[in-house]
Amino acid sequence: MKTCVAIIGAGPSGLLLGQLLSRAGIDNVVLERQTGEYVLGRIRAGVLEQGTVELMREAGVSERLDREGLIHEGIELVYGGRRDRIDLKALTGGSTVTVYGQTEVTRDLMTARKASGAQTVYEAADVRLHALDTDKPYVTFEKHGESVRLDCDYVAGCDGFHGVSRKSIPEHLLTHYERVYPFGWLGLLSDTPPVSEELIYAYHARGFALCSQRSTTRSRYYLQVPLDERVEAWPDDRFWKELRTRLPEDVAAHVVTGPSIEKSIAPLRSYVVEPIQFGRLFLVGDAAHIVPPTGAKGLNLAASDVNTLYRILRGVYHEGRTDWLQKYSSIALSRIWKAERFSWFMTNLLHEFPGRDAFDRRMQQTDYAYFLDSEAGRRTIAENYVGLPFDPIE
Repeated sequence: MKTCVAIIGAGPSGLLLGQLLSRAGIDNVVLERQTGEYVLGRIRAGVLEQGTVELMREAGVSERLDREGLIHEGIELVYGGRRDRIDLKALTGGSTVTVYGQTEVTRDLMTARKASGAQTVYEAADVRLHALDTDKPYVTFEKHGESVRLDCDYVAGCDGFHGVSRKSIPEHLLTHYERVYPFGWLGLLSDTPPVSEELIYAYHARGFALCSQRSTTRSRYYLQVPLDERVEAWPDDRFWKELRTRLPEDVAAHVVTGPSIEKSIAPLRSYVVEPIQFGRLFLVGDAAHIVPPTGAKGLNLAASDVNTLYRILRGVYHEGRTDWLQKYSSIALSRIWKAERFSWFMTNLLHEFPGRDAFDRRMQQTDYAYFLDSEAGRRTIAENYVGLPFDPIE
């Protein structure tokens, strides 16, 4: 087999990159170790930045997103009995976010890839990357018990934190930055109408709570829980009772409860590796970085990486700009660290940290007052939430 770009991983970042490349006439093959059904079964975020939505439109996969996505012009923050609405649209000169589940993004990209005839190999076992620091890299994998070689010009590692891509870079060349938070998020998905038209982020002495949604009839709620907590300890009745406890009384009174469709606990951490390229391998999305979900940046940051790599590769194939290849890591990391900062800021602002002393608690309270009592502070939150502009290649 031979292609221009070998894409490792058929999650939304790999599929979005493949769709953009295909529309630009750049051949690519996607390799995924799981089945397509498994990939679609992952329950993930659902808040898309303005830039992500525009990139989906550029990729030609926005028809359902534009029809079914819920445009949100604001979010609400709750702290110490006070409620503050961040008017995203007014504070950013018109930018908004769109609520549209990551599962639906993935489904739309899968449908578009199938229609285009671009090749995706699911259940590709024992994927290995070779000769990455040469001008003739290649990928090997097993399919139906047979060994297959895929020759390519470039490799895009879109296979997540535990994938093979980052592990294929010599460890002595990498620097890892990490912050592990002492709690996780217990998430519950239910076919119930959302308690609010906009997302509510709430700090409470018992822990953080988030009221989110996937549609006008499907809600996603989260509770901060200890790292050693188990899902089995949280039957639906306990979850709903605790959620109401952590929300303002007037909000809690309007929570519509129902049986959970899915329930899971996700740990929170911040992680970045540098550099995010080695020879002809480029890391994209979770293979390069992890953000706590408080800032709604995970999928959006992956889309930012895709945007940068796509424009570089398009320049290489259409204009012969091979000099752009060495810019990927520095350009992408500039925006990655800004998103990491915002996610870290929101996590510290709205969570109850075990062992936090009186000084830390007062600093948290003062931080909230400083940002929310100032239009400049609100604008800072708003412009980061809707997404900073994509950095230009030149």
